[in-house]
Amino acid sequence: MTIKAKILSGVHYLINKSKKISFPGFQKVPIYEVGEFFIKSLRGGFITTRAASIAFHMFLAIFPGIIFLFTLIPYFPVHNLETEIMSMLSDIMPDYAFLTFKETIADLVTNQRSGLLSISMLTVLYFSINGVNNLITTFNNSALITEKRSWWKQRLIALALTIILSLLIATGTTLIIGSRFAINYLLELGIIKESRVLYLLFAGKWVLTILLFYFSISVLYFVAPAKREKWRFFSVGSSVATLFSIIFSVGFSIYVNHFGRYNKFYGSLGAIIVLLLWIYFLAIVLLIGFELNNSVQSAALKDKTKT
Repeated sequence: MTIKAKILSGVHYLINKSKKISFPGFQKVPIYEVGEFFIKSLRGGFITTRAASIAFHMFLAIFPGIIFLFTLIPYFPVHNLETEIMSMLSDIMPDYAFLTFKETIADLVTNQRSGLLSISMLTVLYFSINGVNNLITTFNNSALITEKRSWWKQRLIALALTIILSLLIATGTTLIIGSRFAINYLLELGIIKESRVLYLLFAGKWVLTILLFYFSISVLYFVAPAKREKWRFFSVGSSVATLFSIIFSVGFSIYVNHFGRYNKFYGSLGAIIVLLLWIYFLAIVLLIGFELNNSVQSAALKDKTKT
């Protein structure tokens, strides 16, 4: 048997196996059937175009949102809160992007500005609702979904999602910052003495943060799109999107910090380009997870009609 024949034989074997095996979260639908719908949705769904639309609208919402949150911080009399927030941002953002915005952020979190606070609150509300509404529209532009909800209903859903996601982001931020205060306090009291316990506490903090991120994606997938039939809240698409978002964010941060040279080509605009690219690729991951959920649901409905 030639090498080509062996390869073809192996491919046929895998295809036949995929028609009999199902992954967890696929609702007992064979991998092959889900794959057919998934490939169809990727080909006809204009993933990159939709991701670019999400990235643009989310980018518009990010800066007013950040300004609003940061202008709130000086009104909270918590010791070393500004330092902890700067430390958290340095952990999350690529180094170059963080260093570019560091002075501006530091100024916002240390000085009270009531005028800027009121303006940024209105701005963030407008752009955030627009951003989430665009996300809903982008989900509904899937090759497998038709929007049947009215304009005002979609706007109300966007408002509700904006509030829910804002609360989840605030919870995550509080968890990250609050855990640092708690750990430092326990260290000062001498309650934590072993480094192993300290590592476990840090690991637990990030596990809870990841679970919160997973929950946020699940909320988006479950509430935002117009679907004929609701899929499960905790879905395979949410798991895939969460996993690859983390992998990509870590990998992208390493690339930008060690290999990317955006500052040499674009100067101070390099940080904005890095941020846009980060949001864009995360949007692609989000859409892939969504299309996977949609494909599982469509394949499951097809199986039901057969029986």
